[in-house]
Amino acid sequence: MDAMLWSTVFSTLIYVIYLAVVITTIFIVILDNRNPVKTMAWILILFFLPVVGLLFYIFFGKSRRKERLISRKGYARLTKRPMEAYQSQAALKEGIEGKRLAIFFNKVNGALTFGGNGVEFYTNGYAMLQSLLREIAHARHFIHLEYYIFEDDPVGRLLRDALIDKAHEGVKIRVLYDDVGCWKVDHAFYEQMLCEGIEVQSFLKVRFPQFTSKINYRNHRKLTIIDGNVGFIGGMNIAERYVKGVSWGIWRDTQVKISGKAVYGLQTAFLTDWYAVDRSLITSAEYFPKITEAKGEAIAQIVMSDPIGEWRDIMQGIMMALCRAQRYFYIQSPYFLPTEQVKTALQTAALAGIDVRLMLPKRADTWLIHKASLSYLDEMMQAGVKIYLYRKGFLHAKMMVSDDELSTVGSTNMDFRSFEHNFEANAFFYDKNTALTLKNIFLEDQKSCLLLSPKIWNKRSWKNKVIESVVRLLAPLL
Repeated sequence: MDAMLWSTVFSTLIYVIYLAVVITTIFIVILDNRNPVKTMAWILILFFLPVVGLLFYIFFGKSRRKERLISRKGYARLTKRPMEAYQSQAALKEGIEGKRLAIFFNKVNGALTFGGNGVEFYTNGYAMLQSLLREIAHARHFIHLEYYIFEDDPVGRLLRDALIDKAHEGVKIRVLYDDVGCWKVDHAFYEQMLCEGIEVQSFLKVRFPQFTSKINYRNHRKLTIIDGNVGFIGGMNIAERYVKGVSWGIWRDTQVKISGKAVYGLQTAFLTDWYAVDRSLITSAEYFPKITEAKGEAIAQIVMSDPIGEWRDIMQGIMMALCRAQRYFYIQSPYFLPTEQVKTALQTAALAGIDVRLMLPKRADTWLIHKASLSYLDEMMQAGVKIYLYRKGFLHAKMMVSDDELSTVGSTNMDFRSFEHNFEANAFFYDKNTALTLKNIFLEDQKSCLLLSPKIWNKRSWKNKVIESVVRLLAPLL
């Protein structure tokens, strides 16, 4: 009898302690003064799924001051130093007055705008890989690569071997990959590059006991800089699926090669991230070579966003662009979990008569995020936003174009994670030719899409509607 009594007392004590931990965690979430939508999402999870919710919060929700992870002072110091090295070179000043978005990014992000850039867009991984390998073969001084995913597969090994060959020629090479994005890659893959003289670093390593503080802040950027005058930016990682696609279709993405002074912005982004993990303050003028001749007519600005600063730079820029649109605003994104501000800006633009089109994949690589994305479509269509579902495979492109004058390509998805937690980078363009090129790419993809109508959408099963609505509660946390 005593044993049973002690067992009951012990069980009750464990339950009380656990309940106290859950309640305390809920109060911590409330007192953290984060986004109310996100706060309610955490409270709902902790209330209805206490075990799962507590584990999720321990691993993904702790909001320790982000400055402890990455020094804002160190970031600012590095961002200014390389800029000082090339600021005397001609950043675009004349004609920028009317480009309020460029002025906004310069003020909150320190991003400079450069004219005379050449741009070349790639909409499939094979063409991009060919161009990347060609530029690597031509490298003479240095190569900097930064990717969220750098897989140990045929494509990853092909690029690795090309880098090793250039290292043997005396080219200085630095590679930065995200630790979570490359979780499944055996470290021996990167060690082979290290043994050949290539500097390799992972961004914010996730290892116990520091696992909980870093998993939420991932480096989602995809950048390459070669000799300081050619660079790549966009949504493509280094993996075979970007070339061969998936079992159910192609992997449709967009990357841009930039030649000209805008590469300075790519270089600043890379060296900033390199400093964050290596604490090496690289500011030599050799990484910002003087470019005197125009490589094209594109006006470009490289904008970074991160979870450290006071502002959500790219998210606020998108909102500003939507508010200033006059005729049309086209968007491609693999995921659609917008913040309340972005959702309202999209609806407002559509209600004002702007031709707002949103292109998403009909089938995505992540079931949970895709279901949450679908939950927003009904209210978008009610406001007049046209929804296109891409049917040829997985649409992974992150692109926007508006009014034949503004366009952007980069790593930023239309979701909470990209806007608030990830380190992202986008190239913004302010010239007509670039906008028309991306507009034509969008319209060509539109031919492979299903135009969704409220009538068709409302016919989906009640089961799907319930699943989408329930999963949407997790949207701020995905």
